[in-house]
Amino acid sequence: MANILVLPTCAHVDTAAVAQAIAAALPDAAVFNPFAEADQAESLIAAYCSSCSSAKVSDAALAEKMIAEGKADDWMDLLVGEVATLNKQNVVIQGISPNAETAFLSAQNVSLATAFNAQVIFVAADEAKAEQKVALAKQAFNGFAVDFAGVVGNAAAAQANGLADLGATGSLNAAALAQIAAVSTDRVSPAQFRFNMMDAAQKANKRIVLPEGAEPRTVRAAAICHEKKIARCVLLATRAEVEAVAKEQNITLPESLEIIDPATLVEQYVTPMCELRKSKGMTPEQAREQLQDTVVLGTMMMAQNDVDGLVSGAVHTTANTIRPALQLIKTAPGESIVSSVFFMLLPGQVVVYGDCAVNPNPTAEQLADIAIQSAKSAKAFGIEPRVAMISYSTINSGSGPDVDLVVEATRIVKAKAPELAVDGPLQYDAAVVADVAKSKAPNSPVAGKANVFIFPNLTTGNCTYKAVQRNANVLSVGPMLQGLRKPVNDLSRGALVEDIVYTIALTAIQATQI
Repeated sequence: MANILVLPTCAHVDTAAVAQAIAAALPDAAVFNPFAEADQAESLIAAYCSSCSSAKVSDAALAEKMIAEGKADDWMDLLVGEVATLNKQNVVIQGISPNAETAFLSAQNVSLATAFNAQVIFVAADEAKAEQKVALAKQAFNGFAVDFAGVVGNAAAAQANGLADLGATGSLNAAALAQIAAVSTDRVSPAQFRFNMMDAAQKANKRIVLPEGAEPRTVRAAAICHEKKIARCVLLATRAEVEAVAKEQNITLPESLEIIDPATLVEQYVTPMCELRKSKGMTPEQAREQLQDTVVLGTMMMAQNDVDGLVSGAVHTTANTIRPALQLIKTAPGESIVSSVFFMLLPGQVVVYGDCAVNPNPTAEQLADIAIQSAKSAKAFGIEPRVAMISYSTINSGSGPDVDLVVEATRIVKAKAPELAVDGPLQYDAAVVADVAKSKAPNSPVAGKANVFIFPNLTTGNCTYKAVQRNANVLSVGPMLQGLRKPVNDLSRGALVEDIVYTIALTAIQATQI
């Protein structure tokens, strides 16, 4: 599906008419207006339907309310969902025109372009300095992965800015429009990733246990998951503890939310746990003692297929979350290592970082397995993997034991998974910047366009993800553990409620794939 965003470069152009004309010139097309006055909705829909097969207009009041409350990302996710319901080959998105009422809201046009991976068509007036106005409009997207396709209404402005001249509204260049519609990208935007993740989790309808059942962020996240039908959460805590937290935090507990006193569950898992740990000589008394730990208890619930996944770590360490899983769940068939990935929601694109949470100093063989696991995770969440094995050296520009490790790991990946697009060693800039890639790795199938980044050790991976997350204000979803027989996921102890919700959603989706 091709998405095209039509943007005005001044207040006195008819963006709606241009959007209609473009949709009329393309096959199986719809016009989508993400922001319109509520009292205009019926007339707009009627007008659009006269020129294309369908159209949809979002609620302006809702948009204003959500953006004013700092929920612009949530609004964008809703728009992605609305466009998905159109089910059209081509969608022409009408940009927000700047005027006295939308002076601040028109800034959302950049988010629209990145959320939909849309090609941008500018609408210019036949006036002096139109070339400069188009150039100014392009500058608003500086630093974002956006494709500029053409200009409607001013041939000189198009030529001056190196864009296709699409003609005037009444006589659009059909051949050029067809070429624009034929361009595709496999980038997954943050809004598209969030929508896909929530949609998949809702369809999965999995039961996820939360051992830290009375932890305030966890309680709020569980309530949100039930309200949005993301998962069926089980809080391991006494009802009195959870209700006290809910009262203090002003959280409404959904009736469907399960709250189970851990003490009532211990006995039913003593015998199964002794059976799982019989090689270690576990006694019933030892099992009862270990089952006092709610992470161990939750892991046993999963081992016995009473829940589909587990999320912990808001209070517990990574080791405390993973150790019971390694002892009771164990690795999946064919997997030699447990590793982790973060989904990094960069502006305009979601990428994968691994391993940033589990393995301090992997061997070349382990690093190769981490790369293959991470590529599979990327693909499972809609990202076509192009794997960069990160180092301080690009190809053969450096030498030493650390570089040799990455060289050998890359060789192993290519041998084990010859179908995978992978290259290394690559410096981070060579992996992501096309111009740098042309200079440092001109023959690489990955350089300049990587979307899965495998770091050589935990220090590099953990520091990189935290630096990007905090300094670039990037949402990181994870860590998501890979290689276990059933999904167990660890939280950062600094996790936000939003992080916990997303991790629960990831876990629910993993439960359908393992």
